[in-house]
Amino acid sequence: MLLALCADAPAAVSPEQAADLQDIPALESLARSEAARQFPPLTERQRFLIGPIEPQLQLQRCRQPVRALLASPHHMQDRAAIELRCLDAKPWHLYVQVRIIGTSTVAVAAHAIVVGSVLKDTDLKMEQHDISELPAGFLDDPAIAVGLTASRPIAGGAFLTNQQLVASKAVQRGQSVTLVADLGGMSVRMAGKALGDGLVNQRVRVQNLSSGRIVEGIARSEQIVEIIFQ
Repeated sequence: MLLALCADAPAAVSPEQAADLQDIPALESLARSEAARQFPPLTERQRFLIGPIEPQLQLQRCRQPVRALLASPHHMQDRAAIELRCLDAKPWHLYVQVRIIGTSTVAVAAHAIVVGSVLKDTDLKMEQHDISELPAGFLDDPAIAVGLTASRPIAGGAFLTNQQLVASKAVQRGQSVTLVADLGGMSVRMAGKALGDGLVNQRVRVQNLSSGRIVEGIARSEQIVEIIFQ
């Protein structure tokens, strides 16, 4: 929120008069400097969000140094109002809201990713963004995404979230697999065929090629299905 009070708020100005207007970026910088004095030092994952100060205010350029001070001594932990005051012949003052914004690294698609793609390092890039603009389930570590499969198309530059990705399939329907069973402390391996797709640690129906029997097992890794006897 930003409030401005001007002694004589000017109407629209001509290009010749534009040089007599107050420099808005300089005012924002002044508010930022005062906020830095009032708050403890920011971490590397924090920054100040200033205002913004709307250019439409068209403040007359102050011939004296603009003063900046904390509008209230009882500011909140993450925000404060900074008063900027001009004590010129035509005085004005305004209040600039300053907030501390947390930031985070986030995994972003380096290019368009088609559904079913298994993500590699080259598919990702890391960027720094305000946490307030990040979607739920965003990934702050690219290692989490590498090896996962895109469950939907992902546009280049889009934030990656856990809703867009699934674990890669350990086995696929019709694939030859090795069935592993524990029989009285002895491990037995048999040839089998997957009758459905299965993610790691997901149950999948398989056929024992020796007996023709159809059983259910757990996909433990690529081409390995563990048969659990009840």
